[in-house]
Amino acid sequence: MPSKRSDIRLSVAMDAAGVTDIRWEADDAPAPGEQTAKAMLLSLWDADARNAMRIDLWTQDMTVEDMNDFFFQTLLTLADTYQSATGDRELMSEIKIFARDFAEKASARERARPSS
Repeated sequence: MPSKRSDIRLSVAMDAAGVTDIRWEADDAPAPGEQTAKAMLLSLWDADARNAMRIDLWTQDMTVEDMNDFFFQTLLTLADTYQSATGDRELMSEIKIFARDFAEKASARERARPSS
């Protein structure tokens, strides 16, 4: 029996065009109460099937610039998580190099995109 339990609650509102609102609340969240988000990536590992299951959602009004930042920060966090889980600092560094390369290319594309 676990010595502690923490629940995470998600609420997603949608219309015919897609996701309009993402809200979440967690017992151990940094701030109490319901929080809003523009995007979320949830990955779960099924060890028996050796398969990653995932839910990737973003709101209709999330900008490409925000999505680029979100992915960059997620990649950096994944690198740290990978190193914590495996102890492999070399591959953690490779993931961070990829994340920085991604950020540079995404920024270049943003600068090249015509203004609306």
